[in-house]
Amino acid sequence: MGLFVRKVKTRSGATAVQIAHTRRGVQTILEHIGSAHDDAQLAALVAVAKSKIHDGQQAFDLDALTPTAPTGVAPTVVGSRSRVLWDLLEAAYRRIGFDTAVDDDTFMKLVLARVVEPTSKADTIRVLEELGVPAPGLRTIWRTLARCVEQDWRDKLATAAYAHATRDGGLRLVLYDVTTLYFEAEDEDALRKVGMSKERRVDPQVLVGMLVTPGGFPLEVHEFPGNTGETLTLLPVLRAFQDRHQVEDVVVVADAGMLSASNLNQIEDAGFSFIVGSRISKAPYSRHLQDATGASIRKIIRTLRPLRDVTISINGNEMVATTPPGDDAQAILDSLDPSVTH
Repeated sequence: MGLFVRKVKTRSGATAVQIAHTRRGVQTILEHIGSAHDDAQLAALVAVAKSKIHDGQQAFDLDALTPTAPTGVAPTVVGSRSRVLWDLLEAAYRRIGFDTAVDDDTFMKLVLARVVEPTSKADTIRVLEELGVPAPGLRTIWRTLARCVEQDWRDKLATAAYAHATRDGGLRLVLYDVTTLYFEAEDEDALRKVGMSKERRVDPQVLVGMLVTPGGFPLEVHEFPGNTGETLTLLPVLRAFQDRHQVEDVVVVADAGMLSASNLNQIEDAGFSFIVGSRISKAPYSRHLQDATGASIRKIIRTLRPLRDVTISINGNEMVATTPPGDDAQAILDSLDPSVTH
């Protein structure tokens, strides 16, 4: 059996060092030595792998023919840790106040590992091991997630996030948007439903709505069944935000997907102001113009835009010259207000 050192890149960018052998063209991994993040670590792990391969093998000692100074025991890598990265992430986690809101080490590791490499809960164990951070077992992860739901950690984390965001003063402006997350599953359930997909997929999906500060700091995250209309997600998130923090007089910024006259009226009734990014032809308040004139907003703009007031100065005296409206322009003006003439 011919053993050799195998080096392979992992998804996180590290280089895994393994002892393997090939038999009849098929490679088999016998032992995983470790993952290296730089050339020095790689060289050390390769040396360890080679020493294991040649363990117990007798060799002709050529060095004994030439007197040399005594040397110490060869160095052996017993572990490595991405200390700087992990300390930075952990410090940020604590600075926000999440460690006080949820005093759970496993939950913190799950959160920070997904910042490093978004992957499944089970695969998070590999990410932590490559970082050199002691990883919880899979059953511990499942129990932690169960406690997260039972004890409503969402509320505690949202409260901590709001406190961090308002440490220098209250919030007057928040931004809201929605995205979809799809699942490669055949069957639907109570949450994962086939619905309107921005990616034009027919897989079950969920809607995720997020409320953030003007700087993009998350304040609220909510999930909705995949067949929920986007316009129906905004108000529940705003009400949860309002009830949780007792906020008033906040301006909400959302895109055209959140736009409906009923929706915006309810937002105003709840005490929020709003800014909506939309084409003018889609704004609810432009509907009056279209209904009154029977013309599209584009036609109204195209027809009335050439009508200009031109200010002329003659010997220091100013006068205003007005472009007379054509028949189409006058019809629009009359339909809006018969007393309006140009």
